Amino acid sequence: MGRPRLPGAAGIDPIAEEPPHSSAAADGGADPAGLACAISAEASAVLAVMRRSLRHPRAAADDAAADHPLVSSLKALRRLVFSPSPSLPAAVLRPFLDAVRSEDAGAAVTSASLAALHEVMSLMGASLPGAALREVVDAVASCRFEAGAEAAAEEAVLMRMLQALLACLRAPAAPALGDQHVCTAVNTCFRVVHQAAAKGELLQRFSRHAMHELIRCVFARLPQIGSGDGVDGSVKPEMGGMDKNHPFGVGQMENGNGSYASGAVASDENSADGSGIVVEPYGIPCMVEIFHFLCSLLNVVEQIGADEDLPLFALKLINSAIELGGSSIQKHPKLLSLVQDELFRNLMQFGLSMSPLILSMVCSIVLNLYHHLRTELKLQLEAFFACIILRLAQPRFGATYHQQEVAMEALVDFCRQKNFMVEMYANLDCDITCRNVFEELSNLLSKSAFPINCPLSSMHILALEGLISVIQGMADRIGNTTTRPELMPVELDEYTPFWTVKCENFSDPQHWVKFVRQRKYVKRRLMIGADHFNRDPKKGLEFLQGTHLLPEKLDPQSVACFFRYTAGLDKNLVGDFLGNHDEFCVQVLHEFAQTFDFQEMNLDTALRLFLETFRLPGESQKIQRVLEAFSDRYYEQAPQAFANKDTALLLAYSIIMLNTDQHNMQVKKKMTEEDFIKNNRNINGGSDLPREMLSELYHSICRNEIKTTPEQGMGYFEMSPSRWIDLMRKSKSTSLYIVGDSQPFLDHDMFAIMSGPTIAAIAVVFDHSEHEVVLLACVDGFLGVAKISAFHHLEDVLDDLVVSLCKFTTLLNTSLVEEPVTAFGDDLKARLATETLFTIANRYGDYIRTGWRNVLDCILRLHKLGLLPARVASDAADDSEVSAETIQGKPTPSSISTSHIPVMGTPRKSSGLMGRFSQLLSLDSEEPRSQPTEQQLAAHQRTLQTIQKCRIDSIFTESKFLQPDSLLQLARALIWAAGRPQKVASSPDDEDTAVFCLELLIAITLNNRDRIVLLWQGVYEHIANIVQSTVMPCALVEKAIFGLLRICQRLLPYKENLADELLRSLQLVLKLDARVADAYCEHITQEVARLVKANAGHIKSQMGWRTVVLLLSITARHPDASEVGFEAIMYIMSEGAHLSLSNYAFCIEASRQFAESRVGLIDRSIRALDLMADSASSLARWSQDTKGTGEEADKVLEAIREMWLKLLQALKKLSLDQREEVRNHALTSLQRCLIATEGVCLQSSTWSHAFDLVIFALLDDLLEISQNHSQKDYRNMEGSLVLAMKLVAKVYLQLLPDLFGLSSFCKLWLGVLSRMEKYIKIKVRGKRSDKLQELIPELLKNILVAMKNRGILAKRSTIGGDSLWELTWLHANNISTSLQSDVFPCQEYEQQSSAGSPRGPNGVESRD
Repeated sequence: MGRPRLPGAAGIDPIAEEPPHSSAAADGGADPAGLACAISAEASAVLAVMRRSLRHPRAAADDAAADHPLVSSLKALRRLVFSPSPSLPAAVLRPFLDAVRSEDAGAAVTSASLAALHEVMSLMGASLPGAALREVVDAVASCRFEAGAEAAAEEAVLMRMLQALLACLRAPAAPALGDQHVCTAVNTCFRVVHQAAAKGELLQRFSRHAMHELIRCVFARLPQIGSGDGVDGSVKPEMGGMDKNHPFGVGQMENGNGSYASGAVASDENSADGSGIVVEPYGIPCMVEIFHFLCSLLNVVEQIGADEDLPLFALKLINSAIELGGSSIQKHPKLLSLVQDELFRNLMQFGLSMSPLILSMVCSIVLNLYHHLRTELKLQLEAFFACIILRLAQPRFGATYHQQEVAMEALVDFCRQKNFMVEMYANLDCDITCRNVFEELSNLLSKSAFPINCPLSSMHILALEGLISVIQGMADRIGNTTTRPELMPVELDEYTPFWTVKCENFSDPQHWVKFVRQRKYVKRRLMIGADHFNRDPKKGLEFLQGTHLLPEKLDPQSVACFFRYTAGLDKNLVGDFLGNHDEFCVQVLHEFAQTFDFQEMNLDTALRLFLETFRLPGESQKIQRVLEAFSDRYYEQAPQAFANKDTALLLAYSIIMLNTDQHNMQVKKKMTEEDFIKNNRNINGGSDLPREMLSELYHSICRNEIKTTPEQGMGYFEMSPSRWIDLMRKSKSTSLYIVGDSQPFLDHDMFAIMSGPTIAAIAVVFDHSEHEVVLLACVDGFLGVAKISAFHHLEDVLDDLVVSLCKFTTLLNTSLVEEPVTAFGDDLKARLATETLFTIANRYGDYIRTGWRNVLDCILRLHKLGLLPARVASDAADDSEVSAETIQGKPTPSSISTSHIPVMGTPRKSSGLMGRFSQLLSLDSEEPRSQPTEQQLAAHQRTLQTIQKCRIDSIFTESKFLQPDSLLQLARALIWAAGRPQKVASSPDDEDTAVFCLELLIAITLNNRDRIVLLWQGVYEHIANIVQSTVMPCALVEKAIFGLLRICQRLLPYKENLADELLRSLQLVLKLDARVADAYCEHITQEVARLVKANAGHIKSQMGWRTVVLLLSITARHPDASEVGFEAIMYIMSEGAHLSLSNYAFCIEASRQFAESRVGLIDRSIRALDLMADSASSLARWSQDTKGTGEEADKVLEAIREMWLKLLQALKKLSLDQREEVRNHALTSLQRCLIATEGVCLQSSTWSHAFDLVIFALLDDLLEISQNHSQKDYRNMEGSLVLAMKLVAKVYLQLLPDLFGLSSFCKLWLGVLSRMEKYIKIKVRGKRSDKLQELIPELLKNILVAMKNRGILAKRSTIGGDSLWELTWLHANNISTSLQSDVFPCQEYEQQSSAGSPRGPNGVESRD
């Protein structure tokens, strides 16, 4: 007898019709035979369990005929999977699905069927169509098995169900499931989670994991869905909703009896393979439903603080959904609405949970929402920080330590978002209707980092981390820009309604930056106005009028908006103002009510919002006016709620009375619900209001009091339902959210707010901590603050930071430490602070002002300890100069360094960084010391490494790059640190400090030659104070003098416009005390000589040359300095190389002094005389070069004539020298200068002066010396007298033509005669000089012959008034009686008399 056809065989026939690629090909070319074997094996495994477990009738003897339908379908599957035709995936699954649905199957069969189903689905992979997946979901959702199974077996079934659902959602064709089946899968999974609560731990964990994975699978598809997909589709599945309390495993699904209806098969076949019914891929509808369901799990407020398991699980699921959905949520209004309202409202409630786990998860969700959806959650984020973070992070609001810790951790996570704080500032702090969230959060972080009367804790470190993250974000934004944004000061020139100002373009920083800064300015001024108002309302309004925030003539609307939008107002004063009977106040009240939006709002909610903004006055008339304004506005926006506005007024009154009755402790007998309803009968235009509405109002007031005395200011407040409704209402009209930019547009304003508390907080943590990680974090904070301060030119902030760091270096600690270097090396905090301080000074020195004083205090301390590098006080040009440049083999004083001055308390044998270290290692035989320990050596090594990292020398060598203001402050700080010099001897320590500071001052002066004008006045005054207050030689005055000379040497070539100032400063050298000047004279002269040789061409002015030459001339009588000084004069005067009209007179005078000086050999005096005589050629050259006849030319020529006279006078003085060689050489030189005058444009008057002031005076002086002075003092005066006579005769003969034209010629001639007469009578050694007796008549004869030949000397001549003839012979005969006859024989006299000619040829030559 053959085997009967299986009842389910008809359902398997379609397998033959499946396309070949639908199964094997889907798995990448898997072997069809292998797949068939695997499916057969799974079917066999299920059959084995069925045979043992299934209940089936045994009426027939033949077992085959008595097979259960489930067994028959599995047998048919085994038989047909090996048929040549490929299988239809859905048909392959049906036998297993039937077993899952069957009530006859026990737990073991169901578990085995689910396991086989999962395995087959895994094998078939991508070949499973959506229809098959939907069947699986339906089957699992309607899974039934025999009641009374063991707990372990039941748990196994439940786990297999979850595996099958996960496989469906993870399958490649999962999108084809459709919205309804996805909801079914999630609902089923949640029912398993709910049921697992009473079962084993493993099932609980696995079910929650499965639920989590399902949610992830669903929402991972959200980014792939367009903004319009799945929302308004043509076919919408019916969403049955989800019930978290739905009992699992009760009732039987239709079509669940183990047999397949033909209609079901046809439906599956058509939907999967082209049927008329098209199932849309799942999308937004199911996600909205699921998300709403997850939010609903949070709606039970009673669970807060009690059972945290379910809300925590729901929060985790929501967090996963948001993580995967991300910013795509905002593309779909329904999802976004759920997030904005329902989710956030519940988060606000659970945010106050006592459970750290729930609070942490809430904060994580908000962080994710901020990251993805912050542009849509502006006011929600404000509420979260105001009501949750700011409350829980502070103990003063009653938060536990765990709550504080979680809240602070969350805040730090927000701060790690680079643009979080700038967005809070731009969107909230700069919005007049919002709180100053940035300011409050930054203050919270700063305060929380302060350890007040307690040791440093993890909470302090956490707050510090948040602060540093904010600072680092600002510093990073600086790195993204090349130029500092120009922020113009904000001012209001005229009144504009501040509540109406809008931004033109939130996407363009040029618009929104200006907008938010102006809005912040308005907000600040409003808060100041509020402060004035709270003290005196009238003056407060006047102040606002003066700042253009209120119009000059007050109008009700502007005052109402001031009350409505200004935080910090005293609500008692506002209530009194609004309740006042004054007409203007009544108008303000009604305008104030107009600022509220009560649409679609319950009366009690609207009243709560209205009364939160001010304190309801206590007088009944004021209450009446306030409630009338409220009811008018409410009725205006909700006319359908009541018959007229009087109804709203009466009901509002009734609510206020009920509120007082229920919540006033003095009222003993409370109003019942019936009393309330009875009191409000017939008030709605003569009819009753709906009982349900009144009942709802009654219970609302009983549960939640209307506070008629609202909180003052901007303190913490709870998020009540009415406030949440108002927040959602405001969120629709609030300004757009400004997304933070990578540019530092607002960082200046933000940093100005938080810099002070931030520096203080970081400094306190740095002070209290000993952990290296914390200290390094503080260092990062210090450097970030410095970077921001410098970029935004906040010099005061940078100065404060420098002051704080200086305290931690321990270098300013004046307490005596036995081994300060070792102590410094052992102190990590001090070394880090020192390194940070000098890093800031090097990087951001441009913006340090008064802080330079503190920096210098630290440098001076290091100097005293001998820890500074040797070249700290060097200047940039030193590298290119010879370090030991010499003049005649002598070292230059500028190379003298104060490093040779020993420092107090340290060995004075070496200086500088390595010198200090070598002292530690050396063993001095004279001062035996113990061998340093390894710890001391290590500490010293650390100290040296720290100082090297500080690059202290760069502060001064790179000072040429400092901004002018900073450079000036640095120079002033050096002068201040040096102290005012004292006339009494100061301590070596003070002197060493003053010298070192002066070195540094000179170094920065030389490094800033292009900006010397900026520094010069201060530097000069400081050096002048030193010079004028020093009476004994010392290192300080030495450094001052030679520093000044060095400055002049180096700067003269570059600063011609400042040359006079520089050279005038050298006059300080002339003011030195005699003892000081004598000690340094040689070195001073060497430096002046160097200056002359290097810069002679740059000295232009008369004043400059006067100073330089005077400095050289005063060395003429100094035994050590005179030679160098004379060489410098020679350099100037030789061949007239550097002689000029400006310096000629000074050089002649200097040469005279060197010629007079008896220091050194006579040869030097002779050379000085030659210099003077040779200089006459320069006068001739200058005269020739002077062209024209103008006034300027005349002045120059007159100056040259005066110089010539000065030259003669100088030589005349030297002609009286006691030394014979000098005296005689001077007379010869004078004769040269008098004769060689061809090029010099001399006038007759000049010669008259020359004879009177020089020649005659010389002759008289020589005569006086020869008669009245000892021959020992003036040796061989006879020779000098002879030279003098020859000089006067030769000069007279040479100049006779010019002299004859003078009106004073007769006087001049008689002067010559009279002096010859005197000289011939001179007695030398008691007798007359033979040489003069012989010479003078001869000279006179030559002169007379010349005068005769020129016709000057003739009888009856009356030139000069008296008879020249008679006067001449009167004197001449006293000299020699034969002269007249020799010159005028009788015949010649007669011929000359008859000729009568006044002039004759000059045919007589005089002889020497």
